Amino acid sequence: MTQGRPLLNRRLAAFGTTIFAEMSALAVRTGAINLGQGFPDTDGPEEIREAAVRALRAGHGNQYPPGPGVPELRTAIAEHQLRHYGLTYDPGSEVLVTAGATEALAATLLALVEPGDEVIALEPYYDSYAACVAMAGGTRVPVTLRPDGGAFRLDLDELRAAVTPRTRLILLNTPHNPTGTVLSREELAAVAALACERDLLVVTDEVYEHLVFEGEHIPLASFPGMRERTVTVSSAGKTFSFTGWKIGWITAGPELVTAVKSVKQFLTFVSGGPLQYAVAEALRLPDDFFDGLRADLRARRDLLVDGLAEAGFGVHRPAGTYFVTTDVRPLGGERDGVAFCRALPERCGVVAVPNAVFYDHREQGAPFVRFTFCKRVDVLEEAVARLKGLSTEG
Repeated sequence: MTQGRPLLNRRLAAFGTTIFAEMSALAVRTGAINLGQGFPDTDGPEEIREAAVRALRAGHGNQYPPGPGVPELRTAIAEHQLRHYGLTYDPGSEVLVTAGATEALAATLLALVEPGDEVIALEPYYDSYAACVAMAGGTRVPVTLRPDGGAFRLDLDELRAAVTPRTRLILLNTPHNPTGTVLSREELAAVAALACERDLLVVTDEVYEHLVFEGEHIPLASFPGMRERTVTVSSAGKTFSFTGWKIGWITAGPELVTAVKSVKQFLTFVSGGPLQYAVAEALRLPDDFFDGLRADLRARRDLLVDGLAEAGFGVHRPAGTYFVTTDVRPLGGERDGVAFCRALPERCGVVAVPNAVFYDHREQGAPFVRFTFCKRVDVLEEAVARLKGLSTEG
């Protein structure tokens, strides 16, 4: 304490150590299998790793790269949007490379939100959303995804009711972490119509765009009237299994990119120079790579989902992402997901993450627990074997 004030900015007083750090430390301390934090336990394609090595040795990006990102990567991002979604972006003015999707979201919200603005976010939400809104001085307005028929659904009437004259933007995440929900064309069309009607900006976190197992990923920017009011965020980490590289990006109209770049230049300025060249090559991998990625993760999803169901969890089968949300109540006597996760490593040697920490309405998320399946098959098989012990307890 100095001058009678806490050291931490009061806007961030509610944000301590993340749940991911707590649970990963618990995994290390107990020797448990970590199915809490969403990072793969194997690296991505060898040719992409070698592309980074070539860039390093050739001196590409070893000094400050251009602030918006190296031209090769910005061009590859624009080509990716056109190839997969039919969206046309100018690499020079409508693409910005960032230090992962986390910086992309932070820079975007700091650029677009002022104190007093309201930001609508779907809950449960990734924890950095809340921190970024707080840093910008905005007010978070949660709209809850609710369990329905084995999935989680967006109540469009609730979304519409959440919009007020103070609403600045909607923060959307699809495919959605942690629930695994993939918003449908009809849901996205309704969000687009609402944004146009009420003149709202939309920020869409689409980092799991290539990890869709049922349905399809449709960028919100592809809907009528949305290209000029949407900031689309994605990254290389989840698609190519190089989460430590922290290469992300936004695509948006020139005015929005300029606004975000005005903030980003004072955060990291630039990052990952040689890695940007490698990601440019990754984005040009053939369709077989993306198809194989989905098929492989779908098989791992099914392995873990079936094992969790056999262990006695209520399971919400995800349509996308790395994650499956479970309900602990069918296990009998369990209602508090946070307590359940803190005890789970000692009970059966597995770590998970409680969904309640991703809610403002904590009671809505209390019984839900998230597991990740982006791990080796042998690791998942061992975790499933351990979790089955829960059904024989007592």
